[in-house]
Amino acid sequence: MNISIEHVSQKYGSHVVLHDIDFKAESGEVLALLGPNGSGKSTLIKTIADILTPAAGMIKIDGTDLRGIDPIDRAKMIGYVPQYFHYTPFTTVLDTVLLGRRPYMNWSVSDDDLNVVDNALSIMNITDLSDRFVNELSGGQRQRVFIARALAQAPSFFLFDEPTSSLDLRHQLETVSTMRDIVHKDDSGMIIALHDLNLALRYTDKVLLLKDGEMYAYGAPDDVLTVDSVRDVYGVNSAIVENEQGRFLLSYAPS
Repeated sequence: MNISIEHVSQKYGSHVVLHDIDFKAESGEVLALLGPNGSGKSTLIKTIADILTPAAGMIKIDGTDLRGIDPIDRAKMIGYVPQYFHYTPFTTVLDTVLLGRRPYMNWSVSDDDLNVVDNALSIMNITDLSDRFVNELSGGQRQRVFIARALAQAPSFFLFDEPTSSLDLRHQLETVSTMRDIVHKDDSGMIIALHDLNLALRYTDKVLLLKDGEMYAYGAPDDVLTVDSVRDVYGVNSAIVENEQGRFLLSYAPS
């Protein structure tokens, strides 16, 4: 499966937020959206998720206009995890993750649904939280619950909007590493908005670097994330270092 973003622009009122965004995301790949605050990452994710209608251009899934696909079928294709969560207080973690199975359920919950949910809880290491109320959890725990809900949805493509923002360092690494492994193993796809450039360098296959709502660069992480691009887009100096663990970017304020 592929998602084509074809010359998409987006605006709020008269303010243009995205201008002429054009790229394709493929199954089997993790694609990171990068850029400073206000560059349009979240807006682009919401537009691809059909939460926002493009001001111009079109989004297609395997060549079909996204807006022409039945909502139930679309829910089986795309799993979306927002940056900020809306949830019902005093709903258990198990019930919250089970909501990911709604596109597949009729009148009752099947054993298959429960098995998928159990697996999602296990992947995110939150099985021990299954009976807890979501409103009792920390922000990082809640974030892992909603990622588990997306996993239970079993979509062909994941859209994640800064899913590591509330996670501690260990769970940031585990979450992005786990999602990369799932995408590669299942030949699904993923578009993920990130702030951490080193997560993008280490765990993604392609990156789209945004600046002021426009495409600055698109390609392999090593090709896009350079000393020059980081300075131009983020306004900071940096250095590239390599060791046995991989390639890393060290950033520091300009003197």
